[in-house]
Amino acid sequence: MNDQPALALATAVADHLAHPDTAPQTATADRNRQHLALGPTGIALLHIERAATGLGPWQRAHDWLTAAARRPFTSGPDSHPFYGAPALAHALACAAGHLPGSYRRSLGLLERQVACDARRRLDAAHRRIDAGLLPALSEFDAIRGLAGYGAYLLRRDPNGPFMRAVLDYCVRLTEPVAHHGETLPGWWAPTGPSGRPDDRFPGGHANHGMAHGIGAVLALLALSARLGSTVTGHHQAMRTILAWLDRWKTNTGRGPVWPYWITRGELRAGQLAPSVPRRPSWCYGTAGLARAQQLAALALGDAVLQAEAEIALLNALTDPSQLHVTTDTGLCHGVAGLAHIAARTAADATPATAAQLRATIPALLTVLLPPGSVPDEVATTLVDDETGVGLLDGAAGTALGLLTAHSAEPPRTAWDACLLIA
Repeated sequence: MNDQPALALATAVADHLAHPDTAPQTATADRNRQHLALGPTGIALLHIERAATGLGPWQRAHDWLTAAARRPFTSGPDSHPFYGAPALAHALACAAGHLPGSYRRSLGLLERQVACDARRRLDAAHRRIDAGLLPALSEFDAIRGLAGYGAYLLRRDPNGPFMRAVLDYCVRLTEPVAHHGETLPGWWAPTGPSGRPDDRFPGGHANHGMAHGIGAVLALLALSARLGSTVTGHHQAMRTILAWLDRWKTNTGRGPVWPYWITRGELRAGQLAPSVPRRPSWCYGTAGLARAQQLAALALGDAVLQAEAEIALLNALTDPSQLHVTTDTGLCHGVAGLAHIAARTAADATPATAAQLRATIPALLTVLLPPGSVPDEVATTLVDDETGVGLLDGAAGTALGLLTAHSAEPPRTAWDACLLIA
């Protein structure tokens, strides 16, 4: 399949979501209003990217941002990168980058709040480390934690004091922790992956995900290093995470894969428990982790690691057993996310591997657009799906992934900075 149907589907989704007043109620429901993943700010990103590339009007983006900001946004302890003031700041910054002078006052207010929130979180995190306690996932992850704040600060002020403070924290997070007579990695969480106590995870776990685990911290350290923003211990911190991931990777016969997490029992046994194939998604799995490791390899100048990471992604995208369990369409853990990561990784890959990665995209897109399907009919199905129309699981994110897959150029805006893959 050529890339024109992908663009046609993305356009049809955008047309279905042209204005908040005619969109599905889930898009504008008050419970979703402040969510980057579920609500108007995530949908605004689709229209911002389309407007920046000349594919749609800026008015649509403005209408969605206006719908999001009709009432005050949450800030402080109840907000995080995907909820409240930081989420709105991300969307406004994407628009402001292509509309000089627009949203300046609002963005300035939000950015001061983001910096204040980051400082408060950093102070709490250092107190926790000083006390010898284990971290909550929400302290450091991409969705709710300091890696997510770092993703925003890196784009807006890469060498500023708050960004450097986040990087100092990330370095400190990689230092081992002595806990009840055992040595654990500094990112070991005392809970299950949900962030709550879980009988299935006695003794907690080490989370590898890009959404909720150490993968996001590795990606942030790598992205900042590539921009020349580093702190003491920066490269060693990356190598510590890379060594941990190398310790726990397994080979399926189709290349390396990484488990979503390590339990206390697996740590003590020194080996993984048997498991079934898992989807190679952005949030958890080989696709997101392969991109994070490629970024780290580029930052470290490690050609061997770069090749290994790129081949790992290529194998994941061509392994029938892994693709078979990828049943969603969205960015978070669906085929649009895989296509987006393939395109982003190919842009930095060695030429031969880049061509192979791009060659996987048409097959991925046929899951969304089978031969003979009508883009507008598929868009209607996506918009009406129970997963909603938001950024991570819904139609808006799927359309954004399709725009990347369609174009030979990277996204014009930094809409995917919140995913820490670029």
